Amino acid sequence: MKRPVRFPIELSSPAIAVVSVLALGCSGPAPPPVSFHSHIAPILNQHCVSCHVEGKPGTEASGLQLDSYAHLMKGTRFGAVVVPGDPLSSVINTLVEGRADPSIKMPHTSSDQLTAWEITQLHNWVQQGARDN
Repeated sequence: MKRPVRFPIELSSPAIAVVSVLALGCSGPAPPPVSFHSHIAPILNQHCVSCHVEGKPGTEASGLQLDSYAHLMKGTRFGAVVVPGDPLSSVINTLVEGRADPSIKMPHTSSDQLTAWEITQLHNWVQQGARDN
């Protein structure tokens, strides 16, 4: 009798949707290019900047500011949050995709969670090299 597969982490619905979309995308054509200025900056502005600018709690706790490409790529006082080309190692993707402990999932408030589409955009942008485009 086969034993059921157990995951070491709890996956939220957006995380499951992202994993599903990404798994399906592996065998198909490459996703369209994602632009930092057209796609990623608006997501960060809507969900992240209110806490991650100078003087706000997210920046005070980590040093991470998300109000510009330069600040995002600078990362935190603990290190980089984006590894261009590697969304599985990028802290920002780990946090928004729900692959981290729920206590540090970003954004913290459940009312401000990213949609599956936004999470996929961020994932694809990092996968595509996290360019300032």
